[in-house]
Amino acid sequence: MDREWGVEESIGLAAKPAAVYRAVSTVRRTGKWSPECRAVWARRGPLRAGDRFVGFNRRGLRVWFTTCRVTTAEPGREFAFRVGSFGLPIAEWGYRVEPDGDGGTTLTEYWRDLRTGRGAPVAELLGKVFTGVPAERRAAANRTGMRLTLERIRRALTA
Repeated sequence: MDREWGVEESIGLAAKPAAVYRAVSTVRRTGKWSPECRAVWARRGPLRAGDRFVGFNRRGLRVWFTTCRVTTAEPGREFAFRVGSFGLPIAEWGYRVEPDGDGGTTLTEYWRDLRTGRGAPVAELLGKVFTGVPAERRAAANRTGMRLTLERIRRALTA
């Protein structure tokens, strides 16, 4: 099986780009939307580039945490962060926010695998142990999770 190193999913929202950006950059809300992230320890409100936070995750009976650093924080446009565990780079997650021309927004969630180089075998092993998902299936698992996350964001912002 060929390994995918990144995936993305998009959804249309009947909300203004500024509101959508504010929602995804307020990472403490992530636990309400993500099927894997259960809670986030971070300062209140939208985060800025360089800010750090901790994600608490669960998949079935498996529980783990990740450390994250915001890499892109462009209000109304894009929010992204890098994820690590035990000092090893794991992934980059992000959201692109684009006006759709009809007063709404297209929200794209993306993920890029950063488990490369010398630390990759250890990071991949830790990923499989903690999440139960081997590296070659992580992209598919994330794609499924993104679809659910985006749908939950859509419902929260258009309720």
